[in-house]
Amino acid sequence: MANRLTGVPGVVGVMLGGSRARGEHRPGSDWDLGVYYRGDLDLDALRALAGPGVDVAAPGGWGPWVNGGAWLQVEGTAVDWILRDLDRVALVWEQCREGRYEVGLQAGHPLGFWSPCYAGEVALGQVLADPTGELAGLRRQTADYPEPLRQALTAAAWEAEFLVEGAAKGAARADALYVSLCLSRAVGVLVQALFAADRRWCLNEKGALAVAETLPGAPADFGRVRDLLGAPGTTAEALTATVAEARALVARTRAAL
Repeated sequence: MANRLTGVPGVVGVMLGGSRARGEHRPGSDWDLGVYYRGDLDLDALRALAGPGVDVAAPGGWGPWVNGGAWLQVEGTAVDWILRDLDRVALVWEQCREGRYEVGLQAGHPLGFWSPCYAGEVALGQVLADPTGELAGLRRQTADYPEPLRQALTAAAWEAEFLVEGAAKGAARADALYVSLCLSRAVGVLVQALFAADRRWCLNEKGALAVAETLPGAPADFGRVRDLLGAPGTTAEALTATVAEARALVARTRAAL
């Protein structure tokens, strides 16, 4: 399939991504194929390859960051095509090397899409088809986590403290939704910082907490956030107690970074 995809005008190469590329898959896990393209992508050719009844989303069809692609069933197995603009990926990689990144709104990413994911996907993926050698070259570059990016993401952990203070105000009003959102975002920011401190690419929220709590920079009780997020409370008193514990955990994590 990867070789046939590179025959579509505009497609530069294909990488295997997701849990299967990292060896973390389960028997029923999807096959995620990153379809890297440049310029005008021949959508008609892509749809012809996908076959009848498959909806192929054009670039931008799935949002500003995940971009587009298709969900296929191949002999009973789920195969996802995920479009990636190779020039944009290369630009984001250059920004990562300079310690710059973005966090954008994206469907399916409740804590936002962190732009270093683009580079991480290349670093952790497996090249399947690469006629020009561009993907292999970019993969070699991304193998080394940029120190400026590590510094930027660990420094950004200050936001977690700011969010907890906001949560405290919501707790006083018994605003469970606001408190939950603030605490979830705060944990997400800390997870990104912990991954970066260990020079490890964080691709998305899925399974990130389980990894983060095992990293060297995480406090021994970092996994306690599961209880805080799972049952923050509904009354002002319960929410305030949850926020107080979260504040202390944030302080310990920042001190360890």
